[in-house]
Amino acid sequence: MLRDYLTELPLIAILRGLKPDSAEAVGFALVEAGFRIIEVPLNSPEPFRSIEILAKAMPDTVLVGAGTVLDPDQVNGIRDAGGRLIVMPHADLAVVRRAKEQGLVCTPGVATPTEAFAALKAGADAIKIFPAEAIPPAVVKAWRAVLPKDALVVPVGGIKPDNMKPYVDAGANGFGLGSALFTPAMTVEEIGRNARAFASAWQDLRQG
Repeated sequence: MLRDYLTELPLIAILRGLKPDSAEAVGFALVEAGFRIIEVPLNSPEPFRSIEILAKAMPDTVLVGAGTVLDPDQVNGIRDAGGRLIVMPHADLAVVRRAKEQGLVCTPGVATPTEAFAALKAGADAIKIFPAEAIPPAVVKAWRAVLPKDALVVPVGGIKPDNMKPYVDAGANGFGLGSALFTPAMTVEEIGRNARAFASAWQDLRQG
């Protein structure tokens, strides 16, 4: 399921700090740029409300969910709000299992091969390499040599349009994008420009 959403543009929009009153406009700006995965971290203002707004407003081709999910009990609230994606900064297997029990997509954060293998065994749909600033492409390449061939690997943290290529060359399947794409202080127009810049950089990589 997650692989389908990553096919055209494997970039996850991380909207930390998003407010409900701007959720729909920001969501459509991202979708117009080609984004198909939108994450609202739970340490944002009224995150469940923003998730509900996005889940109702975005096309069915868009996967909406939550980030910074720290507790299994939060999974149920995300599901009830219409979210279908659970993203975590850590590899708490209880959260992974709860998400999969609820039929949701789950991407836990990992920083070691031990965490990565445990998360995949627990049912994770992808592993979020976090923070990517501390895990360079050479390390990702080494992980790739031992991880299952079909495992989805998504670096998150410090990703910009001009530093994706080394990770792709090392075996990354996509990226989570934070403040280089969105901050609450940005206008919808700025967010749209950033989204298009990332989408263009990805298309250049794919064609290259």
